Amino acid sequence: MNELLLKYGCNPNQKPSRIFMKDGKDLPIQVLNGRPGYINFLDAFNSWQLVKELKEATGLPAAASFKHVSPAGAAVGLPLTETLKKIYFVDDLPLSPIACAYARARGADRMSSYGDWAALSDVCDKETAALLAREVSDGVIAPGYTDEALEILKKKRKGTYNVVQIDPNYRPAPVEHKDVYGVTFEQGRNEVKIDGSLLENVVTDNKVIPEEAKRDLLIALITLKYTQSNSVCYAKDGQAIGVGAGQQSRIHCTRLAGNKADIWYLRQHPKVLALPFVEGIRRADRDNTIDVYISDDYMDVLADGVWEQFFTVKPEPLSREEKRAWLDTLTGVSLGSDAFFPFGDNIERAHKTGVQYIAEPGGSIRDDNVIDTCNKYGIAMAFNGLRLFHH
Repeated sequence: MNELLLKYGCNPNQKPSRIFMKDGKDLPIQVLNGRPGYINFLDAFNSWQLVKELKEATGLPAAASFKHVSPAGAAVGLPLTETLKKIYFVDDLPLSPIACAYARARGADRMSSYGDWAALSDVCDKETAALLAREVSDGVIAPGYTDEALEILKKKRKGTYNVVQIDPNYRPAPVEHKDVYGVTFEQGRNEVKIDGSLLENVVTDNKVIPEEAKRDLLIALITLKYTQSNSVCYAKDGQAIGVGAGQQSRIHCTRLAGNKADIWYLRQHPKVLALPFVEGIRRADRDNTIDVYISDDYMDVLADGVWEQFFTVKPEPLSREEKRAWLDTLTGVSLGSDAFFPFGDNIERAHKTGVQYIAEPGGSIRDDNVIDTCNKYGIAMAFNGLRLFHH
């Protein structure tokens, strides 16, 4: 089958819609359940490339959580701490390595991952399927599914959950095309290999980048390769913890991603872990409520008559001073950028979120200022000479 008709394109008014192979060959995918749409397939093909490359670069199972053609999170399958299991709401589930990868990917930014498209580098097992089954998600792409996993996923969303299997041996043509306003664009595919060789040109006084930080920098860079530009990614302990996508200004990318990373870490604050939620509250409502609790608007939003919907007793607020003190304990964060940092203000913002290792292309006329700012905080920064714009 070299063509698949879709319900509509990006919006219901955009018809007809289909995916197809121009060379007449068969599509590299099979739809095992559901009816994926145009945006679903954009997410599926971009997310599959990301997890495939993460697996190749790290040797570990990898997963991604995509929304609107950018990753909300990406991760490799390292075991989770008890705290991470709790904030990702998986402390009651058995977790295989690929399930750990998806729990991490979705847990990076759970609010953005609501209604996501999931991608798995490895065969989807029953543990990962059980995790997917209880989250709000549009679909999943993987190179295969166990019988038990497929049975679980086919019951999700009243039998309409989108399950796509991709041929892991598929290789696209080296030249790609797309049409915009009736004009066809052509370019060579971005086949650049992201590996440790990109981290050798360390330009700061601090030259030491530990192996775990190198792994996290590779995760950040591969994530950026499939993130709508401009983009910046913070990573720690085998996963993205904050992705800033599609901003016109790089400092806005750095702030957006940094704020998401801050929220990820603040979710681990003892006060947040001890929030007295009412019994039976849904995970999505917990995510939203935690986000409000962490915000500076907590006292206004959860006013009298509102907090009772979520908590058995009204929690004491988390003050700005408490938040800052907690964030000051975050260290060892890696940061990747899809293009050079033009000003040192990006480094100043990154430092506030515990960044100690950076990979970026270099090449700005203000590289000296950026390097000096890194030296001010003892940050190790590698110039990789590689721009990763993605549109």
